[in-house]
Amino acid sequence: MKVTWKLPDGGTVTAMADYGQSLMEAALANGVPGVLGECGGCLACAACHVYVDPHWAAKCGEVGEFEAAMLGLAEERPETSRLSCQIEMHPDLDGLVLEVPKG
Repeated sequence: MKVTWKLPDGGTVTAMADYGQSLMEAALANGVPGVLGECGGCLACAACHVYVDPHWAAKCGEVGEFEAAMLGLAEERPETSRLSCQIEMHPDLDGLVLEVPKG
């Protein structure tokens, strides 16, 4: 299933993600700049913060309590902010577009 990350410099990275794989894992596996995943997906940082394209936001599920707390660490937090470690790839997300925040 395909995912595209829009980068702060205007570039993009498009790659495949496996069913059940977190989008943080997919970003790290494909060298997406700006998605660091420092805590390995344990909800202990916000280093995998992304903005979900508004068209896809509802399909990515709800932000949980712990995720919301970690998103509070992000410099900018628009409505579609998510931690990519908390979004698992599934067929409804094929073609998903994410934006990597600046910084």
